[in-house]
Amino acid sequence: MTSKLFRRSIVSAAQVRGALHLFLVVAVMVAGLVSPVAVADAQAAYRLDSYKDRLFRYPGLLAGQPQDAFVIVDYDKRRDIHRRDKVWEREVFGEYVSMRPSSSQEDLEMTANGRRITYMRVGEPRGAKAIVIYVHGQGGNRFQGMNDKSFGGNFNRIKNLMVRNSGVYITLDVKDFDQRGAGDVKALMRRYTQQAPGAKVYVACGSMGGFVCWRLARDPSAAAMMGGMLLMGSSWDDDYLNTAQFRKGRLPIYLGHGSWDKVYDWRKQAAFFERIKARNPNYPARFVLFETGTHGTPIRMTDWRLVLNWMFAVTGR
Repeated sequence: MTSKLFRRSIVSAAQVRGALHLFLVVAVMVAGLVSPVAVADAQAAYRLDSYKDRLFRYPGLLAGQPQDAFVIVDYDKRRDIHRRDKVWEREVFGEYVSMRPSSSQEDLEMTANGRRITYMRVGEPRGAKAIVIYVHGQGGNRFQGMNDKSFGGNFNRIKNLMVRNSGVYITLDVKDFDQRGAGDVKALMRRYTQQAPGAKVYVACGSMGGFVCWRLARDPSAAAMMGGMLLMGSSWDDDYLNTAQFRKGRLPIYLGHGSWDKVYDWRKQAAFFERIKARNPNYPARFVLFETGTHGTPIRMTDWRLVLNWMFAVTGR
């Protein structure tokens, strides 16, 4: 495992040692913590059925197993972009896409907090079993997370996973990444949880959208509606470690990062992950490092079904 990392000169020796050290520390901390009761609860939880798993599963692992708390994924631009996309970074080959969600896709708006919120939705909201909201980063919009063909078809996959499993998927225009942005997401959370009592909201934030995620996580009334949080090439927030939500340990957190991300350094995100585990070894957090991946790689490569099914198991949905 280590020889491959060194041979390909992907990251420096110090970085490799740090990543593998983190992996080993976390592996020791989580070993033996899964009880028979937890296994039974996981088996009883709502799950997303298999959908194009062969195409979207992690293409290779350099450290850990898919279900581990810390994993290094063997990302290869030639394989994962050049051979996957008909038009590089713009249009994926057709086998990765199904247009089934289009029949329920709507471009909508609502008024809340004294302003107009524009958003898009797929899936039937009444009685939905789970709700996923994608929050874009700087320069994005509601269309990004609904684009079927960009990012290797990974947004099309989450749309299909939710539509095919009685879920709802929502994207919105985020006007800022502070109080207003978080307030707009929270307003959508309230509207859709009212239509689907018992459903939890799983907020996925790309890049700067992470500031919205963390603001929601620190808000007790917003966090009560959430079942998990996915941060893709995004930020960290040490203030969250001082909240009641963190002490309760009930909000699963996924951190996906590229080792060549020039916007947010993966080592700082990994250090934040270590602080989570140092304070509470049982806290439901996972870190996936995409080796040689850049800023947008986690959006392309995150295995939505793997991550969400883990979160469903932790929360009982």
